[in-house]
Amino acid sequence: MKVWIDITNSPHVLFFRPLIRILRERGHQVEVTAREYAQTLELLALHGIEATVVGAHGGASSFGKARAEVGRLNALHGFARGRGFDVALAHGSHDLTLTARRLKIPSTTSFDYEYAWLQHQLGCRAATRVVVPDAIPADRLARYGARPPKLRFYPGLKEDYYLADLEPDPSVLDTLGLDRERVIVVLRPPPDVSLYHRHDNPLFPETVRALGSRDDVQAVVLPRVEGQREAVLALGLPSLIVPEHAVDAQSLIAAADLVVSAGGTMNREAAALGVPVYTTYGGRLGGVDEELIRDGRLKPLTDPRALELTKRDEAASTRLRRDPAEMLGLLLSAPEA
Repeated sequence: MKVWIDITNSPHVLFFRPLIRILRERGHQVEVTAREYAQTLELLALHGIEATVVGAHGGASSFGKARAEVGRLNALHGFARGRGFDVALAHGSHDLTLTARRLKIPSTTSFDYEYAWLQHQLGCRAATRVVVPDAIPADRLARYGARPPKLRFYPGLKEDYYLADLEPDPSVLDTLGLDRERVIVVLRPPPDVSLYHRHDNPLFPETVRALGSRDDVQAVVLPRVEGQREAVLALGLPSLIVPEHAVDAQSLIAAADLVVSAGGTMNREAAALGVPVYTTYGGRLGGVDEELIRDGRLKPLTDPRALELTKRDEAASTRLRRDPAEMLGLLLSAPEA
């Protein structure tokens, strides 16, 4: 087969990494397009994935997003037309599913947060297959035109699949100059430029300030965009570390004592790796996070003073590894467009 994959955000690089490997090992031809946003291009290079760069993020305003969307759709159509793709795969890229529908290419979209309303209205209706975790109630997806048999579910977290082959590299701590005797915390800011996260959320900056002033803690902040990085550096807090470039975040999480994230993917990576994790997300919780909270694998944070800042016993952590080939089978099940 000839497979087209479109990657529009940093976490999706990790999701597709093992799937691209499996496809190529099976003799299929894979072409990747990518949007310039956050650490997406850096991570593609880090993992040795060649991609054609098509478009960039439109910024925080609705007008900027709309203008970037139109330009990118036109560019993707020009890219994909005449290339003979048999199937197109995305994780949340409605740009891909809209373009694939226009070109009559079967497409699959996947996601694990169900309240990105506009994204899913476009992406799910255009796709010929929708694949999501079984923690999301089916009735929440019907509003997007995603119903069986178009809708398929997979067990567990997507992170269980793409982290299955991860053997953490402990040298990431040395690369960042971290002191193993101190409590190591990984912090991830909120997705400020996302349309589905329009809530004032003072809890995360309060947490950053509280941890950045402690001498028994080293907190590594992994910003999404340059503006977040500059804002954290401007605080001048002694216990904060802000990497200049993309790092092996999964190895860092596996070596950390604690993760505090205002987003989603890093929360789930921590849960998948058996690392204690707190969420400061200010939007509506999705089904996956609801299930993780019920299971005690994710804790909502309401006050930084509630953080349990202790060294973690790594030997006590448990991991559930799932076969990424099973995920790939679901994604490749898209019927004819």
